[in-house]
Amino acid sequence: MIERPAEPLVKSKKRVADHGEVFTPDWMVEGMLDLVRDESARIDSRVLEPACGSGNFLVPVLSRKLATVEARYGTSEFDRRHHALLALMCIYGIELLEDNAVECRGNLLGAFAKGVGTKPGDDLYRAAEHVLGTNIIRGDALSMTTFEGNPIVFPEWGYIGKGRYQRRDFRYDSLTQRASFQGTLWDHLEEHEIFTPTREYPLMTIEELAG
Repeated sequence: MIERPAEPLVKSKKRVADHGEVFTPDWMVEGMLDLVRDESARIDSRVLEPACGSGNFLVPVLSRKLATVEARYGTSEFDRRHHALLALMCIYGIELLEDNAVECRGNLLGAFAKGVGTKPGDDLYRAAEHVLGTNIIRGDALSMTTFEGNPIVFPEWGYIGKGRYQRRDFRYDSLTQRASFQGTLWDHLEEHEIFTPTREYPLMTIEELAG
């Protein structure tokens, strides 16, 4: 039986007063993810936490995805590495406070490196750093803008196979409009002209992402 902590996790009373910052305890995170067990463990399910803090929701999601990668592709190092990076590519976060955003990227990178067996300096590690730099945004989820006041833009990553990834960028405010019509943020974007990407990139390898 899991015992509930006596109180929520906080960094300081001032941060709670100024920003309403309270961190969800681990036991509650795991219980909530268990309610959507299949989606939280699916490699290519896209998960967005609009107030991601230091990643106490996103890190367990990544761990579940990496467990699926290991179960499916553990016998092939090539497939394991590439699908593990895809799992990371499908995790997104928005965080208002800079130290939390930095900590979230670091916690996700640490979990990824431990789960995959990579280390600083490796191409896969540097590619993961690049992905986290684009997927974890310092900004305001309510105004859908970055800290600098620009519209939040998220990359839609896809694994094409044979070691190649596709990236298309979409404005967050357009994605939320799409979700209000039907489906999820990235479903069938090509069916609506308004939901065209702001930028498309050539296919990329891990080595190119690391560069």
